Amino acid sequence: MNEKEAIDRRDFLKTMAGIAGGTAAATVLLPLFEGANASAQIVAKDDTRLQTEVIKYPAEGGEMRAYLARPKDGGKHPAVIVIHENRGLNPHTEDVARRVALEGFVAIAPDALSPFGGTPANVDEARPLFQKLDRAANIKNFTAAVQYLKTHPQSTGKVGCMGFCWGGGVTNQVAVNAPDLAAGVPFYGAQAAVEDVPKIKAALLIHYAGLDERINAGIEAFEAALKKAGVDFRIYMYEGARHAFFNDTNTGSYNKEAADLAWQRTIAFFKDKLKS
Repeated sequence: MNEKEAIDRRDFLKTMAGIAGGTAAATVLLPLFEGANASAQIVAKDDTRLQTEVIKYPAEGGEMRAYLARPKDGGKHPAVIVIHENRGLNPHTEDVARRVALEGFVAIAPDALSPFGGTPANVDEARPLFQKLDRAANIKNFTAAVQYLKTHPQSTGKVGCMGFCWGGGVTNQVAVNAPDLAAGVPFYGAQAAVEDVPKIKAALLIHYAGLDERINAGIEAFEAALKKAGVDFRIYMYEGARHAFFNDTNTGSYNKEAADLAWQRTIAFFKDKLKS
């Protein structure tokens, strides 16, 4: 949990304590509210327009577990990798994958914690595992998804990647390390090292939040390196939005206006780069 999330949680507990009659009662009620929040979905799990399943694909030193969603029309479609935040593969990320699939893509959401048996149900157990991930192996695990999707029987062979927060940073690394990636969309993610930028072959659509000072500190150098390397990129800044503004299960940071606009731009970008 970052500092902002901790403050949001404390403020919520204070409010609930006043309603529930004490901090102890508020603590009991908190999981109910968090659970209800996490269960909110834009696209239902059983949407009849989609085929969904849990798959495994070959990766560094083993297999990666991933959630796959695709249109149930039997045709071939471009593919998009959806990379979760630093909470692992959760219902929200699976929902985003379904949203992508409904736009006419084969979408997979890999579970970064596959080396540890997968994302735990308890988010508090998931966070420490990210500190134990081998960075180089983790990047290879996600770049392996590009190769998997290039040859997937329902894929056209064109592959894009999008990610949020931690996953935004990984998306930048996939762009550096997967020359076959056609398009990348990092949401408020850590930038690639300046010296690695010339390796990027994919077109990039980069989203940032205006109030995200830590991540935004790296924009200037990254943008200069992208221009110097001749990378096809565009950057959008969402003024007044906080880090994680796209996550509609996070009431402390979700910004509907920014999220909707970023989504429209993302889908249009993928359709342009992957379907043309």
